[in-house]
Amino acid sequence: MTRVLEIIVALIIVAVLGVVAGIAMPGSGHVERSLVLGKDLRQVYDVMDNLRRFPDYSVQRADDPRIQYAFSGPAYGPGAAVEWTSDVDKVGNGKLTIASAKPDFNKIDPSVNSAQIIWNLDNNWRGNDKHFTIDLERQGRQGKLTKVTWSYDVAYGFNLLSRYSNLYIHGAPDTLIQYSLNNLQNVLAAVPNVDYSDLVPYIVQTKPTPVLLVSASSPRKDGLAGLDEVVGNAVNQLNAAAKKLGVNVTGPRIIFTTNYGDETYSFDVALPIDATSLTVNGQSYALTAPTHPALSDDAAAESSSAPASGSSSAAAPALNPGDHDKFGRLVVDDKVRAALAFGGPALEGVWNGTAAGVPQTRDMLKAYAQTHGYKYDEVVDRLYDIEVQPEVQDAKGDITTYAKFDVYLPITDSANGGKLPEQTPEQAAGMPQPSLDANGNQAPASSGSAPAPAGSSAAPAAADSAQ
Repeated sequence: MTRVLEIIVALIIVAVLGVVAGIAMPGSGHVERSLVLGKDLRQVYDVMDNLRRFPDYSVQRADDPRIQYAFSGPAYGPGAAVEWTSDVDKVGNGKLTIASAKPDFNKIDPSVNSAQIIWNLDNNWRGNDKHFTIDLERQGRQGKLTKVTWSYDVAYGFNLLSRYSNLYIHGAPDTLIQYSLNNLQNVLAAVPNVDYSDLVPYIVQTKPTPVLLVSASSPRKDGLAGLDEVVGNAVNQLNAAAKKLGVNVTGPRIIFTTNYGDETYSFDVALPIDATSLTVNGQSYALTAPTHPALSDDAAAESSSAPASGSSSAAAPALNPGDHDKFGRLVVDDKVRAALAFGGPALEGVWNGTAAGVPQTRDMLKAYAQTHGYKYDEVVDRLYDIEVQPEVQDAKGDITTYAKFDVYLPITDSANGGKLPEQTPEQAAGMPQPSLDANGNQAPASSGSAPAPAGSSAAPAAADSAQ
């Protein structure tokens, strides 16, 4: 009996000590990790303030490749949410919701040195008021680096079991932060290192448009003058082809970028026409949208430039008018092709100034798409620009009217299965795209000097660089 009483007393003492220790333990938990990324603060901010890229850098997919994500709420900023379900106990089910983001996205510019984003967390980890805080701090001599401090905070209250769970806060919470932070660095490494804070992109719905097009290229060393000459020759070819086909040109020239290389810029020059079918060699052909070569094996085999099997010098089969090339485009003659262009959503940016600023705008659109989780494919749905207002020079060669370019990046549904938003954050906030003045002019520069860029876009590349 004495032994039983001793055991009971010991258990009571242990329980009391356990309660006292639990009460003595902190009523909240905190863990944080930091990493300096070689990216501008705005890019990091955008990735963390929309959750569309969260599945790409979260360590959860490594723990469960079959994890399922679902997005809800607005596409960007407070209220945006991502929910996950997993059969792996380590991952479980949960939800992140953006609670706040300061300052607002449209206030993030090179003069802003810090920002903070808070995500509320709802999962099976013990505690209440669980949230992640992402603090961003601009660093580096030129402010081109960003220090990311990712922390986790939780309130345990007087729940003793929850307080004891603080002993394991360096388990799942710490692991998720550390490994996801490292993955975030890899995700951002693929984003073009360009400042797009002055870009005001819109998501627009484009309509399928019949076009005639010619493939061309221009050495970068020839600059804008060489590019203009190549484009002018291509436009003349297209106008001649349109006249021969009996169709009308309905709009300004379009340039589809194929490859913007270090030495050579390759592209397709196109003109929109008013016919969705063409008569070639006496036979009518309906124009179709270009397809990925992998999805059109017959056409790819017919027009592939690779040598035939067993021969290292075999030439690709010649294409005749009425054939289709490897992209499914109708062959009009040895130079001209025809297809349905556009159709579907595109990210639109506006550049006002010389053509030297168009390549930079293209890079801005690609970087913006990646940080916001918009998917794109440059093989078939290439970036393109439309010169909606040509540049005008006076007799001295000074620019009196700037060119206006609408630059487009065709996009598809957001990454990770998320539905593509109808508008960009800038568009939803009613921010106007940059434009020329009421007369379509920018004050001309003095003779012999390069003009200042019009609008609020970033300064263009050097004027001797080809588009």
